[in-house]
Amino acid sequence: MDLTPVLDQVRDLGGYIREQRQAAELSLRGLAQRSGISNPYLSQVERGLRRPSAAIITQIADGLSISAELLLTRAGVIPPRVPGSPVEDSIRADPLLTDRHKSILIDTYRALVDSAETPAPAPGPASTEPATTEPATTEPATTEPATTEPSTTGA
Repeated sequence: MDLTPVLDQVRDLGGYIREQRQAAELSLRGLAQRSGISNPYLSQVERGLRRPSAAIITQIADGLSISAELLLTRAGVIPPRVPGSPVEDSIRADPLLTDRHKSILIDTYRALVDSAETPAPAPGPASTEPATTEPATTEPATTEPATTEPSTTGA
């Protein structure tokens, strides 16, 4: 059994985590603390010496404030989304955006799409009265003009 593809994927993941940590201007120790994992273990992950579990990858993503799905996909834990939406594909393809920005934009887009797909609450019972364009009033209409009292506050 050839482990080369697995080792390459682990090294790629570690390098990617290092790039994201440096882009976020975090030290190794800072990311380890934010992620809740040990400094030596994170160092081994970044150098491609350890293959982290899905739970650890999620903790690292949280520490980096990036999408856990993005890291889990890069680690080969979950398959990439297929087919991607044209919006997500455009975000991913934009060379002006960092991976961090892409992750934030995609997460925001998905949240908006998910909320739009949530069914709206069912309307209440229909009224049997005819629709009107007149505003509802509680006082009878008068033909006298409204009067205003002079202000006594001195303003």
